[in-house]
Amino acid sequence: MISAIAKPAASIPVFRARDLTCVHGANEGDDLTFAEELTLDDTYWFSDTARQVRLGIESSDSGAITVGEDTGVGTAGASLHLDSCLTFMSPDGTTTEVLILVEVDMFGDAAAVYALPLAPLTAKTDYTLVGIDIEDAARKFAEVACVSFTRGTRITLASGAQRVIEKLSVGDRVLTRDNGVQEIRWIGHSTVRAVGEFAPIVIKAGALNNEADLVVSPDHRLFIYQREDAIGAGRRELLVKARHLVNGDTVIQQDGGFVEYYQLLFDGHEIIYAEGIAAETLLVDTRTRAALPPELDEVLARALPGHTDRPHLQYEVQKALLDQPDAAEILRSASRRLGTR
Repeated sequence: MISAIAKPAASIPVFRARDLTCVHGANEGDDLTFAEELTLDDTYWFSDTARQVRLGIESSDSGAITVGEDTGVGTAGASLHLDSCLTFMSPDGTTTEVLILVEVDMFGDAAAVYALPLAPLTAKTDYTLVGIDIEDAARKFAEVACVSFTRGTRITLASGAQRVIEKLSVGDRVLTRDNGVQEIRWIGHSTVRAVGEFAPIVIKAGALNNEADLVVSPDHRLFIYQREDAIGAGRRELLVKARHLVNGDTVIQQDGGFVEYYQLLFDGHEIIYAEGIAAETLLVDTRTRAALPPELDEVLARALPGHTDRPHLQYEVQKALLDQPDAAEILRSASRRLGTR
């Protein structure tokens, strides 16, 4: 079962199982389903009418994951299970991973199956199922949830100096917005294909008063303090996902090639300064914990305070408020620079 995530509720873009249909093999004619009923070497087609839908996710204090009230698909309150990570191969030898989530009804039966591709799928292409991974699915799902900076990002240290993230070390002292100077506890690093859910967001220099281009993972949240409530959020302090600011001009999604992602872990979920503007660090919850090395998961992560009860977690702005072509410019004009509150 998927582990709990921190509130406020999250959502992920998924496809319905019917969008991937077996066109050759043991399950010919059937929609994509969970691992127990799949057969290797079956061939699937991705529908040319497929459209992503938003699956809302909420967690209870017990750690159970359910479909959230604010969801675009599924039954609110129904249980969700992370079933597997499937690997498909196209005719040119390219492999694509797809996470499978299963919605379960009150009787424990599968009510719906959802697919979360980790790279784009092309319609009317033969995708052969070459891998079914149950053990590693949680880590893959965690990697999607982890907020990450990219190589070359300059992080502000306790001294006020800036250092590129790849030169940081565990124990380095970093300036945080709310809790003064904090030491880095762990640095994660991975290189992934910059496609789909892993294609980074480029916030061009000056777009949010940042000193240079800031390149982050799509769900990375930026902290913005407005001099006045410019977007009607009802407050001046905002957490804004980078993907919600994409405008095709000053904020773009950079698809293609590979990207080096870095995660910074502190004792608490912090707001630090990257390229001179405020951005969040890795939030440890039971969803992202699977991305941590075993020794951290068993010893450090379970003892980390302040990763789900930070006041700033209540400041996240939903996409609807930012659904305007000049949202980034509005926030740039309303925001303050490094060092001001």
